[in-house]
Amino acid sequence: ARLRALRGDLIDPTIAVHTGRVVKRTGDGTLVEFRSVVDAVRCAIEVQNAMLERNAGVPPDRRIEFRIGIHIGDIVEESDGDLMGDGINIAARLEGLAKPNGICLSGSAYEQVREKFKEQFVDLGEQTLKNIARPVRAYQMLSGAASTEPEVARGRLVQQEKPSIAVLPFQNMSGDVEQQYLCDGLTEDLITELSRFRQMQVASRNSSSRFPGADVDMIRAGRELSVQYLVEGSVRRMGTRIRITAQLIDATTGNHVWAERYDSAQDEIFDIQDRVVRTIVGTLVGRMTAARTDLVLRKLPASLAAYECVLRGDALPMGTPEIEAEARHYFERAIELDPSYARAYALLSSAIEREWFLDMSGSTRLL
Repeated sequence: ARLRALRGDLIDPTIAVHTGRVVKRTGDGTLVEFRSVVDAVRCAIEVQNAMLERNAGVPPDRRIEFRIGIHIGDIVEESDGDLMGDGINIAARLEGLAKPNGICLSGSAYEQVREKFKEQFVDLGEQTLKNIARPVRAYQMLSGAASTEPEVARGRLVQQEKPSIAVLPFQNMSGDVEQQYLCDGLTEDLITELSRFRQMQVASRNSSSRFPGADVDMIRAGRELSVQYLVEGSVRRMGTRIRITAQLIDATTGNHVWAERYDSAQDEIFDIQDRVVRTIVGTLVGRMTAARTDLVLRKLPASLAAYECVLRGDALPMGTPEIEAEARHYFERAIELDPSYARAYALLSSAIEREWFLDMSGSTRLL
């Protein structure tokens, strides 16, 4: 009766909020399908945190504690709506690895969410799971009671990892195969420039070239390349003009994060190619660094004047040497006013990185 009540007033409503679908009940367990791994993890965290509150003050032998396993993979839907396949079996085995009130993810699921949550993870290594042909890497999320379990020490705490990205082959929209060299060159140059940024993991050209064409499933590509972000683009010749478009895509959701279009004269093609590469790289660095420092940015400073400097610098549009220099001045001033202000350091770091890639100021100052 208690479990039935929990399903009615906590579990099922939380699943619905996070766009999940209850596939079936298995005794005291539940198989749930989600539209994204992020939704699944958010739902799991919310349920487990709510259970911690409900179990507070309840004798250990009277507590109801759940274990949750999360995996992303191919499945087969039966005519009655049931799901079959190794993906289901892996999720079920991961549930068995989780601690009471714990959440255990497969390696593929972890790759999709590692930059999305403030919780830390413990790498449990390769696990041999029953009736699964290949070992599966598993990660335990340190959330709530699971973070205090002594068994966590048996795993390796995962440090915050580098953001990862792949550049998909740029598409030739001109209808002229003679222009393919430009698409290939732009793709190659972007990969090379991104690879110079030591705080970023970049998929090789051989890996990303497996996804040519305009109808690429971005979520699938990101999963198979094990990256968080994708760059795609196209090149079109219009008489003596050439148009280049580029987009930055969040591979965990398939949503566009940023897009830009560049037009140039035919005789300026090599200059515009270099400018496009540097502009895209500079923007990627700024946006990806900002995404990784969201939690840091929430911390308010001790100095109101420092806070005002950061707001002024952050409000400036990117793109010119003068504006970048002005923004950097504001961030440096904020640090002088409050040396412990993490947000100022994060934004100053982004500004310096953009300057380096855009070759705006030639700054060699390091933090």
